[in-house]
Amino acid sequence: MLTNDRGPVLEFQKRTGYLLVAALLGHLLLISAQVSSQQGASVLETTIFGTLSRVQALTASITQGVTGAWSNYVALRGHRARADALQLQLDRLGVELQHANAQARRAEQLEQLLQLQRTELPATMAARVIAADPAAAFRTVTIDKGAADGVRRDMAVLSPLGVVGRVIDEPASHQAKVQLIIDRNAGVGAVVDRNGAGGVVVGSEADAPLRMEYVSNLADVSPGDLVMTSGLDGIYPRGYVIGRVEKVERGSGMYRLIAIRPRVDFSSLDAVLLVTGAQPAPAASGESVPAVPVPAVPVP
Repeated sequence: MLTNDRGPVLEFQKRTGYLLVAALLGHLLLISAQVSSQQGASVLETTIFGTLSRVQALTASITQGVTGAWSNYVALRGHRARADALQLQLDRLGVELQHANAQARRAEQLEQLLQLQRTELPATMAARVIAADPAAAFRTVTIDKGAADGVRRDMAVLSPLGVVGRVIDEPASHQAKVQLIIDRNAGVGAVVDRNGAGGVVVGSEADAPLRMEYVSNLADVSPGDLVMTSGLDGIYPRGYVIGRVEKVERGSGMYRLIAIRPRVDFSSLDAVLLVTGAQPAPAASGESVPAVPVPAVPVP
């Protein structure tokens, strides 16, 4: 029977090879340590120094990169925080500016009401609009004065720009509902300021939310004419602005078709005046004001 006797021989050869390689490396190291370079240092020292220098340079480069990135990140965070603080301050200043503008507008409105109260209507009461009826497209509003403050039904409501409406229903203790003149059930005795042509202004669903009725086709009415209260309805004092004629057409019957743009912006009502005193009778003048009866206005 044959046996494999080469195994120990191969193992011995491997070990001998390893020892030979180790001896050669040691010999090279000894020679490198003994041989001097031009600078006087050994080749081994020069080689080790060069290798370590490259490792140190790479380590320093990585360290500097990480440090720089961290410094930039910290600086960026600081700039971002300062920018956020400045933006917050800017937003706060913007809100304060809007508040100041609102206060200025409110003061101007109150000053206009005060001037109106002093010069035109001695018996009036100031009120503030606190709510509107969105379901009726702002045809009614609620004010912060009521029966306990002396508000009564059918009191006229004015603004510095013109006629607003009248109190409807029985007011609560400190609230009352005001029907605006643009409501389709509202009616105001009116005259054309230029020539005294009389009629009744009622609310409309059209783009110009008022129309003037019972004005004869023979009357001289033109776009741009100012329409004022006549005082004949017993609610609104005479001589207050309702609006301007926007469109005039000849009607198929006896009366003209007149569209009026109101003077008051009903979408931004804030402060109003209630006429608390009795309405004086219209002053006699040379104007010919037709005695057109104001129709009974149903209260919604």
